[in-house]
Amino acid sequence: QVQLVESGGGLVQAGGSLRLSCAASGRTFGGYPMGWFRQAPGKEREFVAGIGTSGSVTNYADSVKGRFTISRDNSKNTVYLQMNSMKPEDTAVYYCAAGGWGPRGKYDYWGQGTQVTVSS
Repeated sequence: QVQLVESGGGLVQAGGSLRLSCAASGRTFGGYPMGWFRQAPGKEREFVAGIGTSGSVTNYADSVKGRFTISRDNSKNTVYLQMNSMKPEDTAVYYCAAGGWGPRGKYDYWGQGTQVTVSS
């Protein structure tokens, strides 16, 4: 069992930055690929970014490529999402997930989410 807790969400102006964290507890964190997803009001949940177990392989949705960076620190059981040059359309609840890969992967564990709001 893995428990995931996101933090770092908040309100930011367009063009600003936020860094989300996802702290994991439970079974070996380093053995899980990780992903970040988001869900805006009235929209389906969408994949944002993914990272492999060692951190050397990453993938991103086209909408965030070049602006967002996913990373992980296995010694701290934490995955991060650095968000730069943010846009109002980035407003959503952001979730981290463990165990799957990419937008159609099967993820075994999910966090409760953290709200990100970007004002124009």
